[in-house]
Amino acid sequence: MRVTHIITRLIVGGAQENTVDSVLGLRARHGLEVDLISGPTTGAEGSLESAFAGIPSALTIAPHLVRPVRPWHDVQALRELRALLEARRPQLVHTHSGKAGVLGRLAAQRAGVPIIVHTIHGPSFGRFQGPAANCAFRLAEKIAARHTTHFISVAHAMTRQYLQAGIGHAAQFTRILSGFNLQPFQQARCSPETRRRLGLAPDDFVVAKMARLAPLKGHEELISIAPSLVQSCPRLKFLLLGDGPSRAALERSLRQRGLREHFVFTGLVPPPEVPSVLAQADILVHLSRREGLARALTQAQAAAKPIVAYDGDGAPEACRHEQTGFLVKEGDHATLATRILQLAADPELVRRLGACGQALVVQEFGVERMVDEIHALYTQLFRKAAQTNLRSVAPKAD
Repeated sequence: MRVTHIITRLIVGGAQENTVDSVLGLRARHGLEVDLISGPTTGAEGSLESAFAGIPSALTIAPHLVRPVRPWHDVQALRELRALLEARRPQLVHTHSGKAGVLGRLAAQRAGVPIIVHTIHGPSFGRFQGPAANCAFRLAEKIAARHTTHFISVAHAMTRQYLQAGIGHAAQFTRILSGFNLQPFQQARCSPETRRRLGLAPDDFVVAKMARLAPLKGHEELISIAPSLVQSCPRLKFLLLGDGPSRAALERSLRQRGLREHFVFTGLVPPPEVPSVLAQADILVHLSRREGLARALTQAQAAAKPIVAYDGDGAPEACRHEQTGFLVKEGDHATLATRILQLAADPELVRRLGACGQALVVQEFGVERMVDEIHALYTQLFRKAAQTNLRSVAPKAD
């Protein structure tokens, strides 16, 4: 079985980690002939391209496949992708992310690929952008859906949003949770030396936020409630894992509020080091307004950290309210602050919620389970396509 995955870029992020784990897992666990096409990866958000070092022909860079909408580049990217697929002749193409999802599926259809799968890692339309952009992205998704054999949703919430937008039909969607290697998170421990290196005192109550420093991720909202939180609990520290274009503005806002000493910016943390850094936190907050099902939630729970998260998109499918953490309505800053302070005052509650979250993630979010479910879906789609081809060539009765 020859399979080609396509993604817009390989920055350090949940969708990208999911894609890399899928490609490498399908090769190693099921012996499939799988490769990946990606656009160039640049900027402060890091790169996962090194995951393919030493694996000949596993990764190809399409120079014109870029994230912003740039018509000339997009036309060139469509041509590049089609040419690559015609040369490789995969039996199945599996696309990821917005730009690569649309251009990749159109290129696969034009290259005559018989089975086309798309994973919805997060919505390309919604309240986070204006009506014109939403109209354009919905139209693009509807056009691409005509050439999509099947969708994988990382959360039921994604399936609902796409069906409500008139994209695809219910039988086309399968939820496959975004799995990862659990063991490093389970084994990581709080370390006085690591805390010291990060500028954290032994008795600090550490609130982690793991996300790119970019709009819609909710860092500004956390900063806006930080003065009252610190006033109520002076030992609070905020550990921001990640980097991105908003860092300078966030640091400037903290200096203006006199809060810089309460926030630790780790910068870009290489994926292998994330478990040891996350282990120094007591809880994790997640305030993103645009996610499918954020890996930050499941990775924190794998490390036995309770969650305080906005209840949008797939968050309720990863965090069980009052069992593994607390879900808060988007924008409800008062309740958000109350929940953080409640956990800061109750170590036993932190321990109990963390243990329940770890048990949930171990049961549902292992990378092996994800890879096996993707392989099972591929097998099902191949069998269905083969049966359809047999029926189409069968001689008709006189």
